[in-house]
Amino acid sequence: SVGRVKPSPSQTYIAYAVDFSGDEKYEMHVRNLETGEDVALTEVASDDLLEVDGLLWGKDDDTLYYMTMDEFHRPYRLYQRKDWKSDAPTDTLLKEELDDLFWCSSYKSLDGKYIFFDTASKETSEVWYLSTEDESSVTEMKCVAKRRNKVLYEVEHGDDSWYVWTNVDGSPNMKLMSSPATADSAANWELVVDANGTPLFDGSLAKSLDSVTVLNTHVVIEGREGGIPRVWVYSKETKKMKMLSFDEDAYDVGMLAHFEADTKSIAVSYDSLVTPPSSIEISLDDDSQRTVLKTKAVPGYDKGSYGCDRMEVLSRDGETKVPISVVYSNETMEKVKAGERVPVHLYGYGSYGACMEADFDTTRLPLIKRGMIYVIAHIRGGGEMGRQWYEEPNGAKYLCKKNTFNDFVDVAKFLVDTWTTPEMLSCEGRSAGGLLIGASINQAPELFKCAILGVPFVDVAVTMTDSTIPLTSGEWVEWGNPNEEKYHQYMMEYSPMNNVQKGKTYPACWLTGGLNDPRVAYWEPAKMTATLRHANPDNENPICMKLDLSAGHFSASDRYKYFRELAYDYSFLLDQLKLAN
Repeated sequence: SVGRVKPSPSQTYIAYAVDFSGDEKYEMHVRNLETGEDVALTEVASDDLLEVDGLLWGKDDDTLYYMTMDEFHRPYRLYQRKDWKSDAPTDTLLKEELDDLFWCSSYKSLDGKYIFFDTASKETSEVWYLSTEDESSVTEMKCVAKRRNKVLYEVEHGDDSWYVWTNVDGSPNMKLMSSPATADSAANWELVVDANGTPLFDGSLAKSLDSVTVLNTHVVIEGREGGIPRVWVYSKETKKMKMLSFDEDAYDVGMLAHFEADTKSIAVSYDSLVTPPSSIEISLDDDSQRTVLKTKAVPGYDKGSYGCDRMEVLSRDGETKVPISVVYSNETMEKVKAGERVPVHLYGYGSYGACMEADFDTTRLPLIKRGMIYVIAHIRGGGEMGRQWYEEPNGAKYLCKKNTFNDFVDVAKFLVDTWTTPEMLSCEGRSAGGLLIGASINQAPELFKCAILGVPFVDVAVTMTDSTIPLTSGEWVEWGNPNEEKYHQYMMEYSPMNNVQKGKTYPACWLTGGLNDPRVAYWEPAKMTATLRHANPDNENPICMKLDLSAGHFSASDRYKYFRELAYDYSFLLDQLKLAN
């Protein structure tokens, strides 16, 4: 699996990271694009290959920056390597983070003037910087703003200013601020406003801010409004901001990679549940000037044969409306309108504030063509409706995590009431989504005929208690620390391993794992499989596990092997729903 790929400033070299086993330990290589020579970098004064997490180029082709991981697989150190081409390169440790709650990353500003070291937990962050102009003589990084408990911020540079998006002062969403580009700048942060003096993003519930790209003449902002991803373009000259609009009601849109701040246009990726992905170039001065650079070819696909909807399901609390995205063939929906019940596949995730978009995926077509309706539940715990959809008290984190599972089950009940029956309803989730599926089938096993749990995080209480397991302690600010009684008790109330019901007919279950997975250990699906079997030995629905002995958390990077692995999942699902023929 190839990780980061970075062209050098002269574009003579490409530095890239590659993982050969799926354990997310990446080797660092540099390839000369003119000669084809490929060099695997090693530790200084050693033949041991250099294992990295992230990599960057400095001001020129002679300086590289890279991150390394600690024994628990946590990125924590930033190094500068000078004269990497020589037989005697020199490494300098620029920054390290010893608090194991904090996960670190590095990046370079789009204008190329600064190297940033970002260290963050799920609730608190801090950013350090080094000027590329000084990288040959200065190795001490400076701090943009000292960390403050439960204050998150991210930084970009432009016009000798920091552009900062932050939840400072406890705003539910990120606000956009700026200040002179100096150290310890927090006291100088001010809201970025339009020509009328109205803040562009004030951190309120109305819209959320996710990322900022600072160009020479404009600032491009990505965020969400109404549960849909949005892109806004702000002109530095006119101080006006405009949201890019598209014809479809629900879609997925985002900035593509940009490497130059001096540009008159941007490129975005656009797709929807029924529209294949396109790369579109859009003028910054006139967004009606659009050029489709490339559209993904999908052989045999006829957009007119499919339809999609965006709906809302009322959760059991009587107040929360959970969005769902639905895609289907027109033929299947005609059957529904005629009163016929049809098979439905329900997908969800609902953790870490991650968004499950209404995007296009060719791998859904084998299910939809067989008469299934495919539903994505945008449940709490994700970030689809802003950070309030994720954070306490009304989201699904810490001591309100059960909202994730309740929302999913409530959506399933809605589908049974509307389109399908329990004998024709399947569900699926991966990783923390596997936790979702495990908790949901424990809560309502009678609702589902088939469940797919991909690399599922199902032994929550045990894993979170053992801080020697890689990545565990950093997760305490997501799920809570079970060494505290209140969190331990709450976890035990939903942890799938600890809540399998006896005397119940569980759905047919397909669990997968990867031997080299550093995120969810292979024994979690193995233990869950055994627990499901032993609790209900008379259950006629099969409980199966498939363990890949050469894969990690993200399955195969080889696309053909990925399709083969997916074929196993779908074969099991279609067989259980009696749609295999």
